[in-house]
Amino acid sequence: MCGIFACHHHPDVISFKPKALQLAKLIRHRGPDWSGNFVKNKTIIAHERLAIVGLESGAQPLTNEDDTLALGVNGEIYNHVVIRHQLGSSYKFKTQSDCEVIIPLYQKYDIDCPNHLDGMFAFVLYDAVKDRMIAARDPIGITSLYMGRASTCPGAVFFASEMKSLSEVCDDIMTFPPGHVYDSTSDKITRYFKPSWWDENRIPSSPLDYMAIRTTLEAAVRKRLMAEVPYGVLLSGGLDSSLIASIAARETLKAQSMDLNGESLTGVDEKGNLSGAASWPRLHSYAVGLPGAPDLVAARKVAKFIGTVHHEHTFTLQEGLDALSDVIYHLETFDVTTIRASTPMYLLSRKIKAQGVKMVLSGEGSDEIFGGYLYFGAAPSRDDFHKETVLRVKNLHLADCLRANKSTCAWGLEARVPFLDKSFLELVMNIDPAEKMITKDRIEKYILRKAFDTTGEDTKPYLPDEILWRQKEQFSDGVGYSWIDCLKDTAEKFVSDEDFAKPKPEWGDDVPTTKEAYWYRCMFDEHFSSKTCADTVMRWIPKADWGCAEDPSGRYVKSHLSAVDQ
Repeated sequence: MCGIFACHHHPDVISFKPKALQLAKLIRHRGPDWSGNFVKNKTIIAHERLAIVGLESGAQPLTNEDDTLALGVNGEIYNHVVIRHQLGSSYKFKTQSDCEVIIPLYQKYDIDCPNHLDGMFAFVLYDAVKDRMIAARDPIGITSLYMGRASTCPGAVFFASEMKSLSEVCDDIMTFPPGHVYDSTSDKITRYFKPSWWDENRIPSSPLDYMAIRTTLEAAVRKRLMAEVPYGVLLSGGLDSSLIASIAARETLKAQSMDLNGESLTGVDEKGNLSGAASWPRLHSYAVGLPGAPDLVAARKVAKFIGTVHHEHTFTLQEGLDALSDVIYHLETFDVTTIRASTPMYLLSRKIKAQGVKMVLSGEGSDEIFGGYLYFGAAPSRDDFHKETVLRVKNLHLADCLRANKSTCAWGLEARVPFLDKSFLELVMNIDPAEKMITKDRIEKYILRKAFDTTGEDTKPYLPDEILWRQKEQFSDGVGYSWIDCLKDTAEKFVSDEDFAKPKPEWGDDVPTTKEAYWYRCMFDEHFSSKTCADTVMRWIPKADWGCAEDPSGRYVKSHLSAVDQ
């Protein structure tokens, strides 16, 4: 990941430049490897780089041959090798960066260029000839992006990877919507991502194909191994991260044995083959939890089974509490679920970066697309089940994607999420939802588990059966049940009954319903005091009308309690 900051149509961009560089510095944790900037007319683009592909030549902002187009990108374009081959000699590339393909795609397709990208990204591109800026964000919002305006600077528009770079200068800040593109010519944001499953009222009926699920997810993992630096996998021991780790371990061995045939570019070709990727001889996996946590035990079993070099990190309750304010600052949220789960991930990311790793694969997105959260067991019908999966996917950028992106980027580490691959989404979101439903005979995410069950096949198993069929644990539960209990108990000490009964007037109708939520909101306000910052936050809660407990922890779902009692 990287960090971008940009302002278009500033009345005095030269005098604003020192301030712009200071604001970009606030997100240098996202890109500690190099800083660059581009200034022309009334526009400035500042970039903080995390070098993963095109290490020696990919410094940003990237420009075309005559410097009339300038590009600042945060992300990875997995199909850049294919795009380069399709373009042939029509464009003269200056670097080996995967992101540079955005410039010729803009020249060819204008604001439809994001539709031709396969990856996670947020970018701003300035066309000096037209005095035009466009900005876009990947389809699901894996990569963060914010847009702002300032009443003191009418006509200007600001963009940044994180809200903290805008909060000082903008009094109107919004989360840039995933799958959309902004065009300064019209000053409008339009949706470019229009998949077949987008309308939640269209209930799909495609038949189930287990092998398609397996091969498509394998392809998604393979393309995300595109890196010229050592990488690893986050391994919680749950189904999702364990499957990703297992596939990555297999694909890493394949990539190491491939003949590169003189290919100098790192990435996936037209046939789906990966070349030029860097890794250690064996894949490294990383787990975090309180001592004796369920996730640590399970992750250990998975690592031994798939043959990774495993790193197990523990944290104390006090270390988690001490990190909370920093976590909220980096995540820019006061959502209870996100903060609970992000704190261990934030602590683990620092350990991983200290070991020389810049990129990891993670399992976010599976629960949304397969309906894997335990509360889905209360879905009243297949139609309701499907509608909830679509809505959860649409909100991922405000929840799990936000957590994965910012928890890791806080330490200059990049997280990639294969479950949110466009092709995989197109496949899974079109499966008849009756196949996904949780029943007395089918555990949550049954079809994903079955797709990787090699029983009766002449194929090496992907996972031990006890992991493949392990019940869902929310991440904040799996790192150790005492973590959530500690947070609640500590909030009781910090928030008095009197304070809790009198929420701050500036919160309006957005009033915390628990002392834990109240505590987090107060910490958020210490970092981001304006209402426009708070308006970017969404709370993650289960569906109350499905009989769900108010507390978002999976421990309070009846199916989990029943499994524990057994």
